[in-house]
Amino acid sequence: MTLILDGVSKTVGGATHIYPTDIELQKGTMNVLLGPTLSGKTSLMRLMAGLDVPATGRVIWNGEDVTGMRVQDRKVAMVYQQFINYPSMTVYDNIASPMRLLGQTRAEIDARVRETAELMKLTPMLDRKPLELSGGQQQRCALARALVKNAGLVLLDEPLANLDYKLREELRAEIPKIFEESGSIFVYATTEPEEALLLGGNTAALWEGRVTQFGPTPSVYRRPVNATTARVFSDPPMNFLQIRKKGGVLSFGDGQSMPAIAGAEGLPDGVYTAGFRPNHLELAPHVPGVMSFKTKLTVTEITGSETFVHLDHHSDRWVGLVHGIQSLTPGQDLEVYLDPAHVYLFGQDGDLVAAASYAEAA
Repeated sequence: MTLILDGVSKTVGGATHIYPTDIELQKGTMNVLLGPTLSGKTSLMRLMAGLDVPATGRVIWNGEDVTGMRVQDRKVAMVYQQFINYPSMTVYDNIASPMRLLGQTRAEIDARVRETAELMKLTPMLDRKPLELSGGQQQRCALARALVKNAGLVLLDEPLANLDYKLREELRAEIPKIFEESGSIFVYATTEPEEALLLGGNTAALWEGRVTQFGPTPSVYRRPVNATTARVFSDPPMNFLQIRKKGGVLSFGDGQSMPAIAGAEGLPDGVYTAGFRPNHLELAPHVPGVMSFKTKLTVTEITGSETFVHLDHHSDRWVGLVHGIQSLTPGQDLEVYLDPAHVYLFGQDGDLVAAASYAEAA
């Protein structure tokens, strides 16, 4: 069972929403579409489902070209962030509705509905109507209806955004297991890099209608092929700094320099862009050989166990994520530290040209 997007694109009123895209998804895999709002995640899902016809290219399902096939004729289930249920039906009947359309027996339907309701913690609500449920319970009902359909392709468009933290964490762990056992192809859209890492599987990074990288999630995170992917797969986004290479030395400004990192030794001399994640900026040096940078603090955000610090470094805007509650005053000068082992190096075209050994594994 495979789903292949072969050069598919989407245009609306002359504007390109999805640029020509090639992706192959395999049976029993978790595939995450990661990108900010308006990056093209929902548009790409609609092309996969058959809700939209691509402007160019083909959609191939199990070797068959289904580009023009109606969504009703495909084994597809889709759940949106905004839950959709039948308000006149009970929760039980909402969950059972896809199986009834498939003509399954009453016993099969009852067993599967109750099994799925138990997983989704809906058993006490089976006799209620959707409008008698909380928002989170209504979304669980919509998810349950997708689960019981036993579809070959399941598309979830930010389905957990409206759920409470505890249930969201539970479902993040359970949903991939369910679809792996069923053999379905699972596609999950999210704006959150952390969610992509928790779900695992494969990740497609999207930016302004383009898939900038697709592959195993840890690989896309650890070794982004370009600065755009690195920006997408970091929350807050990766920090950048223009540097200069001369011989075997990288000069960072502020009098900072370091030996050329692995893979950069043979690069031509010139200007490059260094990238490093917010959690790698520190307020105190913890290892020898770190670089220090003089910045001005603009904003602090305390999350409880961590503090986001927004910094001005000349014309660059950086964000640092540091442990603990920090007593800092906006407007103050702040010296921050960076271990060179966490640095990525990008060329003028934005492509990755080198990465320190630790950065690849971090």
